[in-house]
Amino acid sequence: MNHFPLMPILLPSLAGMVMLLPPLAARVRAQRWLAGGVLAALVGVAGLLLHHAANQPQIYALGGWQPPFGIMLLVDRLTALMLAVTAVLAFCACVYSAGKEDGEGPFFYPLYMFQVMGINGAFLTGDIFNLFVFFEVLLISSYALLVHGGGKEKTRAGFQYVTLNLLGSAFFLIALGTLYGTLGSLNMADMAAKVGLLSPAEQAIAKAGGLLLLLVFGLKSALLPLQFWLPHTYAAAPAPVAALFAIMTKVGVYAIYRVFGGIFGSDAGALAHLATPWIWSLAVATIVIGALGTYAAPSLRLLTANMVIVSVGTLLLAFVIDGGQHLSAGLYYLLHSTVTTGALFLIADQIRLQRGTTQDRLVSSKQMRPTGVLGALFVVGAIAAIGLPPLSGFIGKTLLLHSTHRFAEQVWVWPALLLSSFIALIAFSRAGTTLFWQGSAKRSAKAKTRPTQILAIVILLSVTPVLTLFADPIVAYSNGAAKDIRQSMQIVQQTIQEDRSSTHASP
Repeated sequence: MNHFPLMPILLPSLAGMVMLLPPLAARVRAQRWLAGGVLAALVGVAGLLLHHAANQPQIYALGGWQPPFGIMLLVDRLTALMLAVTAVLAFCACVYSAGKEDGEGPFFYPLYMFQVMGINGAFLTGDIFNLFVFFEVLLISSYALLVHGGGKEKTRAGFQYVTLNLLGSAFFLIALGTLYGTLGSLNMADMAAKVGLLSPAEQAIAKAGGLLLLLVFGLKSALLPLQFWLPHTYAAAPAPVAALFAIMTKVGVYAIYRVFGGIFGSDAGALAHLATPWIWSLAVATIVIGALGTYAAPSLRLLTANMVIVSVGTLLLAFVIDGGQHLSAGLYYLLHSTVTTGALFLIADQIRLQRGTTQDRLVSSKQMRPTGVLGALFVVGAIAAIGLPPLSGFIGKTLLLHSTHRFAEQVWVWPALLLSSFIALIAFSRAGTTLFWQGSAKRSAKAKTRPTQILAIVILLSVTPVLTLFADPIVAYSNGAAKDIRQSMQIVQQTIQEDRSSTHASP
């Protein structure tokens, strides 16, 4: 059996455990190098998985126990894309943290490794109960990382974040119990095969469980009206943690893709497209409220956090346009928005350090020392986030606009996307003018900027021109990833049937 699909979980989990043991437990520098090496290896692993998944989805049954009874990992093109963007983002955020956040409190790198493990596990699992398990792993790590270094603002945001996610976890378990009681399985492919065969009475129970999952995933992804926790939580987090958190909401979006595109997809009979009517209006409203949040944001970190909300609404809108037939445009935009917002959180931190007590608040203050490089990085990040040409944000939004063929959909999609881009243009223009041009004649004391921190930002921002230059093959791969939501389910179902047939045939 090829054990390669296990590496995105195994490498960070082993690294995290080793860091907690002597002699590494007391040596932050050694932990820093180990974390960087492991994350660099994960980038390579993700690249290989991208290549292998393009040919055939890989099913990994832990311990040789075949689905639906054993723990199953699934690597298809959608999983490989998510693992790749996670690896790049986690590596750059880790490089940025070197010598700063890792010295403000204990256990930074072990927690960081466990969170990466949880994120990768959530993308890899083909079992909805293990999705819950990996959700808890990444959340527990994020609780500690959010308040790392201490402070009143972090503690306040952490309390709200922990409370809401504990409630979400409770609802998640209730939903799992409801679905298991009606379907008799929590393997996603097995559930997809059984959901269309339910009786009317069982359909009502399964519908309740499915909508409860939508509530849980809506909370995780910050879908309106459950988005209120995100801006201040992400703004309060340490910069590299906030950058890594840019992929956290995408875990919720990914879960919606898998569950409501696979289990409750077009083959679910009476429960087909269960979440579509809800997502349509809520996704548009999420884009609008996120755009208004960018305009009203008093700091660059809050502005960036609200851009995360805009991206969530956009990604969920892509899921329901034309019945999800053009989800590839949404996946392309997912890659773009994740790395762009991650880079903007790091840029905001650099500006905060340069402006002293004013930090990154959008008010006049002492002028920053000459920061041509930082200003250029801000301009590139702003152009990418707004969706202006020639960077990948423009291509992503153009693909989404082009995917709407019916007038009823255009009435919803076009105004939401274009208006949010226009408001973001105003917000970032105001932010850039205030941060870099407005101020007194006095200059603030220049904080020391480490070359590795600038390098981490440059690597993240360089992804956007790469997405632009190679848009055609990336969109083609994304198109295959969108199809894999259903096709991978069918392959796993075939594997389950073959295993059952061989079991019945054996004496």
